[in-house]
Formats: sequence, structure tokens, C-alpha cells
Amino acid sequence: MHAQLRAVAEHDVEEAVAHYRSEAGPETALGFVDELEAAITHLCEYPLIGSLRFAFELDIPDLRCWPLQRFPYLLFYVPDDDRIDIWRVLHARRDIPAYLTAESPT
Repeated sequence: MHAQLRAVAEHDVEEAVAHYRSEAGPETALGFVDELEAAITHLCEYPLIGSLRFAFELDIPDLRCWPLQRFPYLLFYVPDDDRIDIWRVLHARRDIPAYLTAESPT
């Protein structure tokens, strides 16, 4: 199984890395990237592990959420037969429903 980030998710990651680099330094930005990669690897091994809370709340079938351990970010993804479709990588304090419904793929 492999993971695929949608363009909007790639943009989310770029924004987070730029924020950490400017506010906390390059080591913290690299730590964020390492943590994100570890989370994606974990999801590829255990694709059904994420919470379905937002799937029920927003009526988006199969949407799952998985938190990063050391950073306040959530990965939103939909598992498929052979891949993890990563929709967004959002800061936990954002208005999650607004961001997900504004960018919901069809």
C-alpha cells in the first residue's frame, strides 16, 4: 500500500513546514516532516486505524483522521484498496469542518 497526497494536502504540509522553519527553526521543521512521514508509514500499514468521527459528523463516507504525536496536526485520509488518499493535513485548532467541506473532493 502507498500514500498519495492531494495537492491541497501538499500545500498544507508546505505551509506547516514554512511556519515551523520561520518560528522554531529548521530542526523543528525537519522534525515535523519526520513525524508526518512516520504517521503516513503507519497508516499504510494500518489503514483502518484512524477515527471516523469526522466521516459521521460531515457525512463524508470513509473519511478517517489520524493525529501526529508531537505536533498539533491531523491527517485526513480515505483508505482505498491499494492506497491511502490523503485529503488534508490540518492544524488541530482550525475549523476542521469548514476546511474539509470547502475542499471535499467529489
